Amino acid sequence: MVSAMLNGAIAITCPKGLGFPGFNLHCRPIHRPNSVTASPTPRLSVATRCSVSVSSRPLAQPRFIQHKKEAYWFYRFLSIVYDFLRQMHHTEDMRDAFLEPADLSHPDLRVVDVGGGSGFTTLGIVKTVNAKNVTLLDLSPHQLAKAKEKEALKECNFLEGDAEDIPFPTDYADRYVSAGSIDYWPEPQRGIREAYRVLKVGGKACVIGPLYPTFWLSRFFADVWILFPKEEEYVDWFTKAGFKDVLFKTIAPKWYRGVRRHGLVMGCSVTGVKPASGDSPLQIGPKEEDVEKPVNNGFVFLGRFLLGTLAAAWYLVIPIYMWIKDKIVPKGQPI
Repeated sequence: MVSAMLNGAIAITCPKGLGFPGFNLHCRPIHRPNSVTASPTPRLSVATRCSVSVSSRPLAQPRFIQHKKEAYWFYRFLSIVYDFLRQMHHTEDMRDAFLEPADLSHPDLRVVDVGGGSGFTTLGIVKTVNAKNVTLLDLSPHQLAKAKEKEALKECNFLEGDAEDIPFPTDYADRYVSAGSIDYWPEPQRGIREAYRVLKVGGKACVIGPLYPTFWLSRFFADVWILFPKEEEYVDWFTKAGFKDVLFKTIAPKWYRGVRRHGLVMGCSVTGVKPASGDSPLQIGPKEEDVEKPVNNGFVFLGRFLLGTLAAAWYLVIPIYMWIKDKIVPKGQPI
């Protein structure tokens, strides 16, 4: 039973930010041996055709909500208060900064927002792109229902679907955006491969997600809750899928002071360009999980769900604690 509860994928560290009005930012191309070409803006080479296999989650990192069924029910309840809680660690300024590398500059772009949830990121997309050209896809009907209530998204298309098996044809979209969704994917490499497949040649993918904490207690709760990738993992997933010009950008809330002592407080935006039409050069086997399949062991499911949800509560406490501390500690001192 224990092995069944711990079945699953990966682990993690990360960089620091520079001060910007309203948020902190650190943005740079990634330098990796034998993969960067010389140019004014360093670039990552496109991955050659290869294959990967799915590995199990380490015993020390069970990530109980990084399963589709658990994530489905997690958001069944979280959707009720999600828009309120989201404000603690993901502001509109941060969202717009995350989306900037996606180059959503033309109203006629065809955009898919994968794992779009209640539509917070979609609201940033439709600032510059016609809503009728935007499709919001999510596995949770409850989150989609919240998104449909937003007036600015009335003309968007809404679709219930899986980020690891996107129901769109190859070479379909001009832009792929996914914010705060990769944390729940059992196979993040499969999801990034799908991003490559659905884009047109020259299209750009933008994946926004968390970074692995530095504080030991935050690391513990992260490992129990969901996936918090390393910077190098994000980059590897993009390059293996076939993307070029991979760019990594970090952003933090207003109260962040450059010291990641307490964990999450910082996320990242990773972008890449599809260099050729067609499917990804990466070959990959069948999906590890399918949300449509029934739960085999209800006790295992309930145990993973409850433990993961309890771990998630830590990340409600941390933003509140750090926000209060920012108000108390004199400016210029690390918190």
